Amino acid sequence: MRDVAGLNTVVFDLGGVLIDWDPRHLYRQLFDDPAEMESFLAEVTTAEWNGYQDAGRPWADAIDALVAAHPERRELIEAFHRRWPEMLAGEIRGTVDVLAELRATGVRLVALSNWSAEMFPVALERFDFLAWFEGIVISGEVGVNKPDRRIFEHLVRRFGIEPEEAVFVDDSAANIDAATDLGFHAIQFTGATALRLALVRLGLLPEVRAGAA
Repeated sequence: MRDVAGLNTVVFDLGGVLIDWDPRHLYRQLFDDPAEMESFLAEVTTAEWNGYQDAGRPWADAIDALVAAHPERRELIEAFHRRWPEMLAGEIRGTVDVLAELRATGVRLVALSNWSAEMFPVALERFDFLAWFEGIVISGEVGVNKPDRRIFEHLVRRFGIEPEEAVFVDDSAANIDAATDLGFHAIQFTGATALRLALVRLGLLPEVRAGAA
């Protein structure tokens, strides 16, 4: 078993862990047929296509390129950018509660997220808890996405983190593997309850929540 003594930092992913981001929140309004919506998201505005924006590609270039390939889908493609804020359903409250508990202990809090630099200000304005982090590394500002080890190395350099003294929380198995390879104590996020239990086992939170009977 790895030594968990001396853990002093928790690094959080944002989308899918603290923030409920999903294109379906928007496109359910634009498609009557769920199967047609899923085909559009899988074949046109794909995760790979969106990943290039997360790595720094300007949204104007991304929309132009995709409309050129699918001119008959122009309005639906343009909606991905124009109505992007509607893909944010809100905070994942249970996880934000865990974040608040960690904050109260004084542990160092940092975030590392794949996110378009152009769109991240929308989240900053909407979610007050983002101000709880000492700092946030956004892939679109760095120009490289998780799970590429370069963004983890950037995080480590920027904040002077010793991976062996830090916990990394993410919902992506690939990102968890990358963090583990670099020496982080990694927790794959499946829900707030399981996350809290994992943090208790690492000694970062008490077994009983503060204020609980």
